[in-house]
This record gives sequence, structure tokens and C-alpha cells, in this order.
Amino acid sequence: LNEVCRQRFYENWYKSKKKAFTKSLKKWEDETGKKMIESDFAKMKKYCKVIRVLVHTQPRLMRKRQKKANLMEIQLNGGSISDKVEWAKDHLEKTIPVSQVFAMNEVIDCIGVTKGRGFKGVTSRWHTKKLPRKTHKG
Repeated sequence: LNEVCRQRFYENWYKSKKKAFTKSLKKWEDETGKKMIESDFAKMKKYCKVIRVLVHTQPRLMRKRQKKANLMEIQLNGGSISDKVEWAKDHLEKTIPVSQVFAMNEVIDCIGVTKGRGFKGVTSRWHTKKLPRKTHKG
């Protein structure tokens, strides 16, 4: 994985040992690990109904203050399940430009969750003014 993506999984990147995903990388090196990965892809082709890929942004290209990458889960549509798995396998660890995924003026569905703020009172929910204690509030 890219260093920018691995940085997302640490609270203090500069103090850490930077060992995230080192065990999973060892699977790709030996033959038994590659066979396990191939069997996982075969199981996906056989049993899965929906294929989604995890992608991350490259904040260094934007030259912003943010250093950690944003992670997103994108569902693959079009074609059969085996085509989707092969596409995901071919594009593993590669940069995919936005123009390859989305077309101009294309309609997309976004699913998001708002930040929870817990139970709030009237003042913080509706931004009413706090009045002094002994005023007539009518």
C-alpha cells in the first residue's frame, strides 16, 4: 500500500513503527500465499453478488494541508461478477484517474452518514440567543 494510505491507520505517524499491512504483503511474496489469494478471488466469483473496491485519495497532488488519504468504498457496476473481479484484480495497487471512472454529466448515487452530535439543548440545536438570567422572556 501507498504510504499516504497507510498513514490513515495511525494516530501518530511520525512516532509509529509503520508496520501496517506488512503481514498481508508477505502473502504476495511466497507461492502458498498467492494460491490463497487466487482461491479468495475464485470464491468471490462464485459466491458474491456485489463487488466493491476500496480506494483512497492522493492528497499530495492537491497540495493541501491534509496529509492522510481519504478512504472510500466504490461499488463496481456493469458486466458479470467475474468481469468485475478481474477488473479489480487488474487494477490492484494502480492509480485510476477520475476520468476513467466517471463520465461528464453522469448521475451518481452517494451514501453518507452525518456526524453525530448527541443530545443537544435548544441553544446549540437552533442557535438561539442566551438571555441573561432575570429578564422577562416574553
